[in-house]
Amino acid sequence: MDHDTRLKRLRFRAWHRGTREADLMIGGFFDAHAVAFDAAELDLFEALLEEQDVDIMAWAMGVQPCPDRWVGVVMARMRAMDFVPLP
Repeated sequence: MDHDTRLKRLRFRAWHRGTREADLMIGGFFDAHAVAFDAAELDLFEALLEEQDVDIMAWAMGVQPCPDRWVGVVMARMRAMDFVPLP
């Protein structure tokens, strides 16, 4: 699959998580950072989308320890929370 198609699919998956809160956090993160992802970060984010929303959100908010598999630049950027739109 070409890069643009992959990004479109990942964006859809990031924005259609099941709850508005997860959509805003995960989708907002994707919109803010995906253009700067290198191939490894894109692979990591795609794999992260297979996790449960509540876990991703808990790891990003720091209320649960983040598994070693997800510790790195992607989770560090997600923890910044500077991409979540506030009303």
